[in-house]
Amino acid sequence: MSNPYINKSKTNYWGTPQHILDKYKGWFDPAPYPKPLWDGLNTDWLHKNKIYVNPPYNNISPWAKKCAGTLLFAQEQGVPIEMHLLIPVRTDTKYFHEYIYPYCTLKFIKGRLKFRDLTGSSDKPTSAPFPNMVCIYRNNPITSVIIQP
Repeated sequence: MSNPYINKSKTNYWGTPQHILDKYKGWFDPAPYPKPLWDGLNTDWLHKNKIYVNPPYNNISPWAKKCAGTLLFAQEQGVPIEMHLLIPVRTDTKYFHEYIYPYCTLKFIKGRLKFRDLTGSSDKPTSAPFPNMVCIYRNNPITSVIIQP
């Protein structure tokens, strides 16, 4: 009998596909690779205007919470902002219903993204075992980036 569950990855070091990074050139990335000396969750995002976040997939909740909180604060302050959060489609999670669904537009990515192995064990990008989406938080009419794999 086969296992109906997807095995959890042994590493959290998967790099954003290059075609996605290219679309977000010039956007602030609070969770870049390699990990910076500063903490992206404790950095002020309010005046960055355009933020692209591909968080560690084993710890999405605080990043989604930061997006929602930053959006609410930007609205309160009248500061234009747009944040794109690239994450797996997991609509059954608590963080999805608390920090994503009420605050943003969802763009589902057709097909499976191929992530770069940052551990060095493989030169070939590997398909994610899950679908991905971009959660778009914004309070201004900045044109969104649409991702096609």
